[in-house]
Amino acid sequence: MMRIGPRKECDISSSCIYIDADGCPVKREVYRVAERLEVRVVLVANQWLRAPERDWIETIVVEDRFDAADDWIAERAGEGDVVVTADVPLASRCVANGARVLDPRGREFEEGSIGDAVAQRDLMAQLREAGVVTGGPAPFEKRDRSRFLQSLDRILQKIRRDAER
Repeated sequence: MMRIGPRKECDISSSCIYIDADGCPVKREVYRVAERLEVRVVLVANQWLRAPERDWIETIVVEDRFDAADDWIAERAGEGDVVVTADVPLASRCVANGARVLDPRGREFEEGSIGDAVAQRDLMAQLREAGVVTGGPAPFEKRDRSRFLQSLDRILQKIRRDAER
């Protein structure tokens, strides 16, 4: 594992945004919201990636093995944290740990809906293996970014209000 940037532990009084960074299309949006709300960002990837040099951004490069980034995030993300990922199994693990999980299109994975998301993912994988479904997700659009920004801001504001109580 290679660490780039300052090492600071996240705790309930200082939320973190963990980004499953390989291929994440909304990193810049996360930086904007995180800087405004003074929230730490941890990018986790299997390979080196370019990130702004800020004291509140940390980049973690994990070993190049299947699910290494997912394992790293799932072991650390918990209550008061936000995880940004399109990976449904990772989302499920993080929701189970009490983290808030948001996909890049602004959909929040929650305790009551994560089971449906996992089942849908598994069904689509089976259909693709059978050759029934050959397409992927719809193209990522400007409105997806907007929905993501609104959802991230809403979640972080709620976490902040809850922590102040």
